[in-house]
Amino acid sequence: MGLLRFIAKRLLMLVPVLIGVTFLTFIISHVVVKDPARAWAGLKAKPETVAGIRAKYHLDDPIIIQYFYYMRDLATGDWGISPFNGQPVLNNIKTFFPATLELAVFAMLMTIAIGIPLGVLSAKHRDKPLDHLSRLLSLSAVSTPPFLAALLLQLIVFYYLGWLPASGRIAHDVAPPATITGLFILDSILTGNWTALLSSLRHIILPATSLALLTFGVAARITRSSMLEVLGSDYIRTARAKGLPENMVIYKHALRNALIPTTTVLAVAFGFMLCGTIVIETIFNWPGIGRYATLAVLNVDFPAIMGTTVMYTLSIVISNLIADVTYAFLDPRIRLE
Repeated sequence: MGLLRFIAKRLLMLVPVLIGVTFLTFIISHVVVKDPARAWAGLKAKPETVAGIRAKYHLDDPIIIQYFYYMRDLATGDWGISPFNGQPVLNNIKTFFPATLELAVFAMLMTIAIGIPLGVLSAKHRDKPLDHLSRLLSLSAVSTPPFLAALLLQLIVFYYLGWLPASGRIAHDVAPPATITGLFILDSILTGNWTALLSSLRHIILPATSLALLTFGVAARITRSSMLEVLGSDYIRTARAKGLPENMVIYKHALRNALIPTTTVLAVAFGFMLCGTIVIETIFNWPGIGRYATLAVLNVDFPAIMGTTVMYTLSIVISNLIADVTYAFLDPRIRLE
């Protein structure tokens, strides 16, 4: 099975997942919220406003009919109007989601750059001081809650050392780069705004480090155990018997197979990063979708809650798709299954 056909098959399999999750969310929201029209309009809305919402969203129809209209509106880009700020929910998500995406991507790059090499070195020097140190670091990282790591980093790096800022996405006296993708670092590079680039990098290091600690520890431990298993296989012993250099055996023949479980875990972890940045964004005053979702819940902003739920579902589904595709790329035999 070719890679494109494999991707197309996986995309088709995601459709029932999306329908199932949105249907469950839709049903739960109608069970929890006694009067969705009142929740959408706000507690102080006039009766005619509530009646208008009830008519627009067909809330007097059977629940299945309501769900049909809901999915139709989602597909056409009408995700509702937030009663909290009066803006279309989809526009709000477009505004806040790039900040979360940028934070999650930066954290994942840190995880890959540190966690995987550390796991390889740990396996290569098994039961030696470097292996013990690596296992101690990864276990400490896994055991430290992200919110505690965030507070410690703020206390040490910002308060005592004064090296990096503790809040915000860019300095107050620096103008954000012209919007192209919504990602400040990428937009700064594309527009050649080096002042904004430096400020953005300084602001993202602490929240991204807090977010990456957990996945970094997991990546290092899984890479180590996977490498040890691969290094004990017959084809590796054959490669060594032929006299191949040890670095070629490890980095050319063993690492590719050893990365399969690590890649799967990291891809899934990336989806949860996009959904789980609420605490980190709150601590670092990061203007992302996590803070937007928190405000939506606190303000009983029904359309925003539904919109962020759909966005989170899409994030998890797409990250799983990336895991499947990467898995098939690393091991072509999977496409034949």
